[in-house]
Amino acid sequence: MAWMDDLQTALSARGLTVASIPGKGRGLVTARDFSPGEVIICQEPYASTPNKISGGSSCDGCFASNNLRKCSACRVAWYCGTACQKSEWKLHQLECQALVALSEERKKKLTPTIRLMVRLILRRKLQNEQVIPITAIDNYSLVEALESHISDVDKEQLVLYAQMANLVKLVLPSLEIDLQEITHNFSKLACNAHTICDNELRPLGIGLYPVISIINHSCLPNSVLVFEGRVAFVRAMEPIPKGTEVLISYIETAATTQTRQKDLKQYFFTCTCSCCTKNSYEELRENAILEGYRCKDKKCNGFLLLESDKKAFLCQQCGLARDQQEIKKIASEVAELSEKASTILSSGNYSEASAIYKTIEQLQVKLCHQFSINLLRTREILIKILMELKDWRGALTYCRLTIPVYQRVYPAVHPLLGLQFCACGKLEWALGCTEDALKSFAKAMDVLRITHGTGTPFMRDLSRQLEEARAEASYKLSASD
Repeated sequence: MAWMDDLQTALSARGLTVASIPGKGRGLVTARDFSPGEVIICQEPYASTPNKISGGSSCDGCFASNNLRKCSACRVAWYCGTACQKSEWKLHQLECQALVALSEERKKKLTPTIRLMVRLILRRKLQNEQVIPITAIDNYSLVEALESHISDVDKEQLVLYAQMANLVKLVLPSLEIDLQEITHNFSKLACNAHTICDNELRPLGIGLYPVISIINHSCLPNSVLVFEGRVAFVRAMEPIPKGTEVLISYIETAATTQTRQKDLKQYFFTCTCSCCTKNSYEELRENAILEGYRCKDKKCNGFLLLESDKKAFLCQQCGLARDQQEIKKIASEVAELSEKASTILSSGNYSEASAIYKTIEQLQVKLCHQFSINLLRTREILIKILMELKDWRGALTYCRLTIPVYQRVYPAVHPLLGLQFCACGKLEWALGCTEDALKSFAKAMDVLRITHGTGTPFMRDLSRQLEEARAEASYKLSASD
């Protein structure tokens, strides 16, 4: 296959090669050493689209969210300026003609995934007609080579893909559409497309990156996938020697093995990394800490396991028993309040939601292990609510409580840990806690310069904040002397 030879040549220049990995299929392997923070590979999407089509959340060209203007013809595409509009015009010209012909009712059915497929088909057409150039890492052959797992998809999902393919045909009536191929492509998107996020890992849209899709998953990855605009960057999180497989995580890894394996089902494989193949005792211990209960003794950090008679939980550190009925009662109260709080939060009543989530947090402190994921998620919700209410001190209190949990559930170099340090630093800085802000910003920079690089506006802002905190701390020190 000539396209594969071209791809291998292009990757070779980057110190990479595509190799067959036992039990995994294809994978990306290093042909030289990579240092922490070094870009392993970057790629523009073959096709991409923002999450919100009608709301204008992001520019179609760069995924920026400022100064957006709607395409006056189709009223679907949004652009931040003429540069992005011009760069997208060859593709959008065809898309625009198709969208203008749609009724308003059909436009409402145009989900991000449908639009992504429309743009993928149009890009292939333009490359075939040599309107858009073909390169070794940007061609439809790479899309064709992606695994669809169509034989593993259940009948209900297959019917949905077929319906979606028919909708694509309605959007593009002038093109010869192979419905079977489009159905297969929807299955490929389900297990190969990536969520495009901003620097703070907030979702912006979806994109298909055929070369980056070759990279396999691990719950303990050596690399991280981040985005600058819609360009995907894979950076080394640790020293990666020559001949090592490049691995990223497809899912949220702060979870039990059972939860992670459930989340990975959409990709049709079972992860066998070291995190997923612990011995039975280690597995029990991890489950009991992340999703289990705390010891009755507040000073004890032990984890609880259910006794053989199933009447009580026994602390594996101090031996104290905790009645199962007591645990069930608190857990039931938490579940009831959580449902109520979620509804109130959805209505935008932040004050009332704050009060209920604080009650939930206090109940979970009594119920859950200090490193509980459920307790962590409640505190994360409280931080967002209190930020909306401009209660900076309250938000900082909960932000600080999350840090030890982040440090336990994530590796020392992980974007979410770095971003949490950054959030703490910003709150500390706003509240005049200069020394604390300096420490938090420094810790954030140590992590994020590896995961995010240093050239983005976000990282330049962080660097500026760090220098300002450092200067103010130095001034205060000299003034006190």
